[in-house]
Amino acid sequence: MADRVGILGGTFDPVHNGHLSAAREAVHVLKLDRLILVPAGDPWQKKAAVSASGEDRYAMALLATATDESLDASRIEIDREGPSYTIDTLRELSGDPGFAGSQFYFVTGADALSGLPTWREYPELLELATFVGVTRPGHELDAQLPQSGGRIKLVTIPGVDVSSTLIRRRLVDGMSIDDLTTPEVVSYIRKRGLYSQVAL
Repeated sequence: MADRVGILGGTFDPVHNGHLSAAREAVHVLKLDRLILVPAGDPWQKKAAVSASGEDRYAMALLATATDESLDASRIEIDREGPSYTIDTLRELSGDPGFAGSQFYFVTGADALSGLPTWREYPELLELATFVGVTRPGHELDAQLPQSGGRIKLVTIPGVDVSSTLIRRRLVDGMSIDDLTTPEVVSYIRKRGLYSQVAL
């Protein structure tokens, strides 16, 4: 039977417990064989530049997933030049012999799915993966989802109230982030001196 592979894209600047909670719950709910965190190299939808380098963001994602056999991290977008487009990532993974025959599930925030028709080469996206919108319990999705023939799904996942912005703000203020991400990521941030003086 073909592997069911989840892809969770994001800037991961830095990766935090909210990302990891969503990833693990997606693995459980969607019955995935594994889920891959894919830090964006040059995120075209982000107006503000990311604070940490691609290498640092990938390293933190790798550290955060190292102890969970169902999770992994990929540098596929870090290594690709130019803006990071989901279509390029899905094409590259689909053509990788290591993923031959795999079924891909692209996991993102439910609100982002309403804008999916504006994504680069949108029709082909739905041929390469099922898109899964993550929403919190009790949260109503205001926007209308595009018609997809079953290739767009919504999954309710308990939210963890943490954001990368909160982590960066705490670090600028000299506060602890020990409860917001993994010990390995905290140690890496401290060792590298990341986010101590960044624009929020």
